[in-house]
Amino acid sequence: MLKDFATSVVQTLREHGYEAYLVGGCVRDLLLDREPADYDVATSATPREVMRIFPRTYAVGEQFGVVLVPAPETESSADTSPNAAHAGLIEVATFRADLGYSDGRHPDEVRFTKTAREDVHRRDFTINGLLLDPATGEVLDYVGGQADLKTGIIRAIGDPELRFDEDKLRMLRALRFAARFSYEIEPATFAAIRKLAQEVSQVSRERVRDELTKMLTEGHARQAFLLLDSTALLPEVLPEIGKMKGVEQPPEFHPEGDVFVHTLLALDSLPQPCPATLAWGTLLHDVGKPATFRRAPDRIRFDDHVHVGVKIAEGICQRLRFSNQDTGQILALVANHMRFGYVRQMKDSTFKRFIRLPHFEQHLALHRADVLASYGDPDLYEFTKERMASIPPAAIRPEALLSGDDLIAMGYAPGPKFKEILAAVEDEQLDGRIAGRDDAVLFVKRQFPLE
Repeated sequence: MLKDFATSVVQTLREHGYEAYLVGGCVRDLLLDREPADYDVATSATPREVMRIFPRTYAVGEQFGVVLVPAPETESSADTSPNAAHAGLIEVATFRADLGYSDGRHPDEVRFTKTAREDVHRRDFTINGLLLDPATGEVLDYVGGQADLKTGIIRAIGDPELRFDEDKLRMLRALRFAARFSYEIEPATFAAIRKLAQEVSQVSRERVRDELTKMLTEGHARQAFLLLDSTALLPEVLPEIGKMKGVEQPPEFHPEGDVFVHTLLALDSLPQPCPATLAWGTLLHDVGKPATFRRAPDRIRFDDHVHVGVKIAEGICQRLRFSNQDTGQILALVANHMRFGYVRQMKDSTFKRFIRLPHFEQHLALHRADVLASYGDPDLYEFTKERMASIPPAAIRPEALLSGDDLIAMGYAPGPKFKEILAAVEDEQLDGRIAGRDDAVLFVKRQFPLE
């Protein structure tokens, strides 16, 4: 158990004459009766002293006083790099004071200190500035964190503008914590975020992406995005989502309201835990609507909003530097979300190709969330699941009846036409009109006669 190992790290440091405590998010979570995702230790020992005490460490941030200590099971595993699963690593940080943050992220100078009190005053929020003695259960609170935990307050430690000036990402973290725990943001902290919102542009796109992903996947995405909007951070990090506000939708299909309201309700309807690509696909599934809004004589229309949405979503994925794999899945979710409206009319071949989309369970989940956030009838969702269940797996991905080599043997010249011929053969096979190789050969000769 990682908590036991973290406790042993604290004990070992103390046995060598150093002060040491559990610190930060793990203490917060333990006090809230939540299981911490990871454990951090703060100590008076310097990085060099920590590395001398423990037989194996990773000095990932020695200049900032940070050393990673792997749990014994991590040491013996195949992957013992510092990038291995965080579950097996304890971050041990030396008590320090940070002096100046000219780049808005890293301290210009780090001064090690021997006092825990000085160390916690450099941290972000009071609820993350608590220290815990795991041996006695005593909590050291120099910043009023316990009171804020009890009353449900996100409060910056010290001057909020100074805290956010040190690391602009803390503005997004404040919102994420407020959404995750259903807490209020303390007024001075809230005012500082609104004042400095434009400066979030100084944060690397990867860090912004990761923080937004956490907001989307921690189960409180709707509240997080309402906070992004109210703090003026939304137009800075995702202006495309901000443009959804006030974009009307036809009430007969969307009684819930505008595109922004619909999108946030859809996020609320996602399964938990939620894959990151599904969350992003849901956030972006209607991102093309603001640009395609049209008030026609019969009703409001969004002609070609899917195609436009894919282009916009692609730009967002590139800007936030998603991997090619994640980008592909997010764009597929946006591109295919309207196809569920036609599942009853789909030929067998079309339906089978549809459900063969990679991670089709995410497409299903997005459709369900989309429906629950609008007219609320899950009929097509249930129909799709039932139709899928009625098809044997072997019939969804049957073995190919013909290959390119077979076409060459039949006298066809290699070229782009091969793809069309083989796709047509597979369609016939998926529709159940041909069942064997001989049937396939006759079909090809009939439909694609040799010149």
